Order: sequence, then C-alpha cells, then structure tokens
Amino acid sequence: MSPQTQPRYLQGLAKLREIDGHAGERVVASLADIAPDFARYLIEFPFGDIYSHPGLDLRSREIAVIAALTALGNATPQLKVHLQAALNVGVTREEVVEVLMQMAVYAGFPAALNGLAAAREVFAAADAQPEAA
Repeated sequence: MSPQTQPRYLQGLAKLREIDGHAGERVVASLADIAPDFARYLIEFPFGDIYSHPGLDLRSREIAVIAALTALGNATPQLKVHLQAALNVGVTREEVVEVLMQMAVYAGFPAALNGLAAAREVFAAADAQPEAA
C-alpha cells in the first residue's frame, strides 16, 4: 500500500483541504520534485495528527498558528497561507488584526508590523477574487 493511500495520509489530506482548499495542495505539490517525503510528512503529521486531534476547533488552531508564525518573524509565506486558512475557517479580519496587534506585546513591534503587512496582502488578494458563483 502506498503512503498516499494510508489512513493517516488520507485524513491529513482531507483536513488540509478543509482548512486551505487548494492552496495547501499547491504547497505540497511544490515539494514533489525536491522533497516528496517531506510533503507526505507535512500532510501526515500537522494535518493528519495535530489538526485532526480533538480539543481545539479549527478557528482556535488557526489563531494559534498565526500568532506563532508572526512571533517567529521569518515565516511570511507560511503566515500568508495560514492567514487565508484562518479566514477560511471563520476567523474574521478584525480578529486577525487583533491577534497580530497582540503580538506586538510578546514578539515586538517589528513582528506585529510584518504580520499586519502580510494580512493586508491576504485581505487584498481575497477582495480581488471574484465572488463564488
């Protein structure tokens, strides 16, 4: 049985699609030529195990992720993916902005400013998308 047909992988892929739609799949596909095993790990562990674990809803998980990625200060591409994911699972733009402002206290103003700049880009891209038919 190939890794892509294992229950853990399938559960992770379903959760990734639920959170990120096709954006997450594009990230995984971008790894196919350089690190296909890493792409599999990315589906199995974070999404198959952690995101699928009971205890927190997806909104809470994405709020935690955007806070952590903002605090790291060096993960803007991943932050943008998770900002969109947060919106996808029901976090409002106002809540996103509040989380990013909160990061000024714990991660510093530069990290918060960078997070807000990433959010501005994600919001603008969302606004530029045509409405779903």
